[in-house]
Amino acid sequence: MNTVANREPPEGPGPGPQSAAERARARAKDTGGLYKPRVPIYPKLVHGKWRRIKWALLIATLAIYYVTPWIRWERPGALPDQAVLVDFFGRRFYFFGIQLWPQEVYFITGLLVMAALALFLVTALFGRLWCGYACPQTVWTDLYIYVERMFEGDRNARMRLAAAPWSFDKLWRKGGKHAVWLGVAFATGGAWIFYFRDAPTLLAEFWTGKAPITSYISCAILTATTYVFAGHMREQVCIYMCPWPRIQGAMLDDHSLQVTYRRDRGELRGPHKKGQTWEGRGDCIDCHACVVACPMGIDIRDGPQLECINCGLCIDACDEIMDRVGRPRDLIAYDTDFAVAERAAGRKPFYQFVRARTLYYALALVLVSGLVGWGLLNREPLDLHALRDRNPMFVRLHDGSVRNGYTLKIANRTFTAQTVEIAIVGVPGARLSAPGDPPGAVVRTTVPANEVRGLRVFVTAPPGAAEASLPAVFTIRGDKASAETKTTFLTGAESAP
Repeated sequence: MNTVANREPPEGPGPGPQSAAERARARAKDTGGLYKPRVPIYPKLVHGKWRRIKWALLIATLAIYYVTPWIRWERPGALPDQAVLVDFFGRRFYFFGIQLWPQEVYFITGLLVMAALALFLVTALFGRLWCGYACPQTVWTDLYIYVERMFEGDRNARMRLAAAPWSFDKLWRKGGKHAVWLGVAFATGGAWIFYFRDAPTLLAEFWTGKAPITSYISCAILTATTYVFAGHMREQVCIYMCPWPRIQGAMLDDHSLQVTYRRDRGELRGPHKKGQTWEGRGDCIDCHACVVACPMGIDIRDGPQLECINCGLCIDACDEIMDRVGRPRDLIAYDTDFAVAERAAGRKPFYQFVRARTLYYALALVLVSGLVGWGLLNREPLDLHALRDRNPMFVRLHDGSVRNGYTLKIANRTFTAQTVEIAIVGVPGARLSAPGDPPGAVVRTTVPANEVRGLRVFVTAPPGAAEASLPAVFTIRGDKASAETKTTFLTGAESAP
């Protein structure tokens, strides 16, 4: 799939290299390399429904990204009050009222699977809407182009400025643009690091040189990548670096809505003058308004292309031209290949949104979402693990009783301290004790809020209680929750003479 902006003109007649290798060497000599340098694309500003939607989503997504770290969420005690926080030091992930522990990373996996399935479903139904409206590369590139227009003007003015010799006017316009670009890039990197540490605290530490070195490194990397990707590489990130344009082809079919040039209505194309008849020709006047509006520099009239991000700006550009020449809108529109073929054959098209692949994606999305939701709603507020002593594995006391030692790990995932009773089931007549406490049926302890408490306990079985090692279960019971874990009680009977 060729890009108009990067397409080479055909070689003309006349003397020149005769072999492919010689032609490649000649191009390398002319351009300084084997590959043609990037030709800058200067998309023209258009006005219309899809451009307004892109502005709205740009504002909404940027607001979410920059504002979210500053949202507060009250939590008890000394717990952080930042609504969304990845707390590496405390080993917690907070998302408003949800708190995830490291061993619950499967919830993050589930959310990623849900996001992937949702993207598959949207792509199968409506094409690359994510790429055209919500992808970070698209959003920040749109913002950078807006800044570029502020300093340099629209398409023609930017092209003239780029070709003009250096002057004070060109210097301040280019310099101002790059200064704002760097400011936006720095704000982007700065906002990112606030997701990993309390935002007000980190802001003060950052400017006083007291922040962790990882904060400065992360901010610098995000600043550089935002500036380079959105300011200089732009469409090349989508074409050459992003794998999604190549993957999304597997999700599309003839019934997927995509930005489409309705060839059945547009051809034969050609210039049109006021007063001329429209008989025997199509509605396309070959004005290239769709091409100059495209941020990817392609001609949508060439058909579906890997470079197309389905942003809809060519639709707005074409609709404006159709209004001027008095023809119906939607010569370029969101449509399906099937509908275009049906109209070309003189039949009324229909749109089939429910089909095999959309059902598969939808059912898989519902299933995974249900599992993740069920898991979140049924999370155990208490968790218990038992580690049995390895050396010695058991101790035979003077009265013939057998004692095993265990280390219990009790996790309190609630925001309040929990007093729990610990018991063991499965060992007849067993007595439970903690260091310094008399043996009994249960042991009581208090686990602080949002912490893991380690507790050493001993289980003593009376003489003759068991002739072999026993499977056992430790249980804990709090005010509103309980938990249990399996273990083994060793008696040493198997090794006795």
